[in-house]
Order: sequence, then C-alpha cells, then structure tokens
Amino acid sequence: MLESKYVDVSKLTFETTKKFRKYLKRLVELGGSDVHLKAGSIVRGRVHGEIIPLSSEVITREEALTLAKELLRTRFDELVENKDIDFTYIYNEQIRFRVNLFFQLNGVSGVFRVIPTDIKSIDELGLPITLHKITQMPRGLVLVTGITGSGKSTTLAALIDEINVTRKEHIITIEDPVEFVHQDKKSIINQRNIGQDAKSFSSALKAALREDPDVILVGEMRDLETIEMALHAAETGHLVFSTLHTLDAKETINRIISVFPAEEQNRVRMILASVLEAVVSQRLVRKKNGGRIAAVEILLKTKRIESIIAEGRDLELTEAIEEGKIYGMQTFDQALLDLYKRGLIDMDTALENATSPSDMKLAIKGIVASSAKEAQNMNISLDDGIIDLKEES
Repeated sequence: MLESKYVDVSKLTFETTKKFRKYLKRLVELGGSDVHLKAGSIVRGRVHGEIIPLSSEVITREEALTLAKELLRTRFDELVENKDIDFTYIYNEQIRFRVNLFFQLNGVSGVFRVIPTDIKSIDELGLPITLHKITQMPRGLVLVTGITGSGKSTTLAALIDEINVTRKEHIITIEDPVEFVHQDKKSIINQRNIGQDAKSFSSALKAALREDPDVILVGEMRDLETIEMALHAAETGHLVFSTLHTLDAKETINRIISVFPAEEQNRVRMILASVLEAVVSQRLVRKKNGGRIAAVEILLKTKRIESIIAEGRDLELTEAIEEGKIYGMQTFDQALLDLYKRGLIDMDTALENATSPSDMKLAIKGIVASSAKEAQNMNISLDDGIIDLKEES
C-alpha cells in the first residue's frame, strides 16, 4: 500500500466523514447544487442559486482537517503540497460529488458539487435545438463557456450523450475529475481522470491522438500547451469539445489568442478561425416558477464569422451573431427575450441579465403591445396589472 508522509491511514476512524455525510444528504433532499465547508463556520449549501445554512453546528478547524485526511487518505499529501486538490466523492454508492478542497486563513475549506447521475438530453435541459446540429459536426472545435456553476458540464454531457446515442464513434474524455459517467451505446467511450489516469490535460490530449479517437472532450483548456494541442486535434480532423470560464464568444476568442506570445497570435488567430465550429456560452437565470434555466448565446461558423475572427474584427461579432439567427445563432439578449416570450422567465429577470436593458425593455414592450392588439381584435381584455412597463421617472 502507498504510504503518506502526513497521514497514517490505519489510524483513521472515518467518524468525521460519517458526521459530514448528513450535510450531503440534506443538500440532495433540498435539490441543491453545492455544499460549502469552511473550518470555524457552519456548513452551508447552494440551493436554487442562493447560499443557505444546512445546520447551526460549527465545523471546527480540527474537524475540517480530519475530514480532509479521511476523504483523501494517501492523496492528502497532494493537498498539503499544492494547497488545493480536485477529486470525486461518491455518497451512498450512487450520488457523486465533484470536490475541491483548499487551504484558507482558518484551515481547510471545500466545495462539494453534486454531479447528477442521470444525463439529461438537450431537450430535457431546455437548450436550443441548434445544439442537436452541433452533435452532428464531423470535425472542428466546439467550446462551451460560462462562469463556474453555469451548467457547462451538464451541457457537455448532453452533447456527448447524443453523439453516443446517434453515432458510431470512439469518444475520449479527459477530465479533472470525471463528472458524468457515460456507458457505451452506439459509440465506445473511454474516460480519463487527471491525477489518476493521466498526469495532465496536455499529456492526455497528446496521447489521445494516438488512440484512434473521433471525438475528444477536454474538460478545461487551462494552459497554452493544452490549447495548442486542442487546436491541432481539431485541425487534424477530430471533433474536439472543451470549456473556458468566459462570458461570451468575443471574450472566448480573445482569451484563447491572448494566451500565446504576441509573435504567435496572428498564426493562432488564423487556425482558430479555420477550426472553430461553435461557441456555446451560457448563464443560469431564475425561472418564473422557481429553479433556474440556461440563457444561451450561440456562435456558429459561417464565412462571415470565419472572416471576422481571422481579421480580428471582434467588435462585429455580436452583430454577426444577432443577424445569424437563420443559421441557428443567437445573442444572450435574443435568448432572454425568447425565454420571456415562452413564459419561462419574468420581465425583471430578463432586464437584470440583459446586455442592453434599455433595448430589452423596448423589445418586451413590443411583445406586450402586439399581444394587446391581438387580444383587442379577438375581443379579449388583458389585465393591466399583469405587466407593469411604466417608464421610470
């Protein structure tokens, strides 16, 4: 058995873990997404986007440290040396959590994020139908972007699952850690866990190119070498999926290019223009009747988009996306307006999340005016109190 410099595994009782599991259970019962552990504080959870207490009991510094030792065992050395660590924890043999433990001023803290066991389809997630088109792409680079907690992993899982169901391919996923576990359907899927099955994203991606892949999922493009390898994989005929912590297509393109030295950026820009097939950027917004739903910006490759990227005319991207609706593209504001039209979000949510709140208000006024006119033609009266669009004084 591997030995640890810092932990004698034989002396661990796992009593702290047993105690902590009740918080994981409570979060699942509430339908939450994350448990927040902090030494010297109560345990909290994120439920429908808000942080709430899961107990009034304080986790001491010693308990937090013991929990880390019990969960990590011989891998506790990595936490001590690197000051943070990612791993997967399985609760009750069925509920999986993606865990990040780290040191902070008062000791050990951590976030336990629920990984749903069921992989929901594109339609079940309420995502735009354009994403079905993305799963049929034969090659190129597809990026799913957004802030932490915006549902990137869930969307990627839906995309990979649809390929698995509809195509006969070899799919390799490289993740840190593996989140959604896929079973072979029409495709064969190999999933590699960084730290356990591979040393790094870049080394695993380099190896993947020798493993006869058709589709490669790179959990995150964290460094220049990984980005370079992902571009190369897409350039050589593979369909590559990955994620970035960027807000929209424009920021995504700039982020990739800016990673490279100035003298390399024109070359990278040309390659990116050639291989980038889609950017799916999403934000979770409040649903009218509780819960959250994704508002999604979609950029798809067209001659115009390719030219804009190649020539560095990034300021024109939003307009090009807006005018590319016929191809399945949409801006965030178009996505929000569509969710409002469908009755999934209210006006306040649409305005709060809009890139241009004033334009959004005008668009909503147009919808209400049109509905009122239709109702008048049908001799139907509308309740004026339902929607208040008074101009602010």
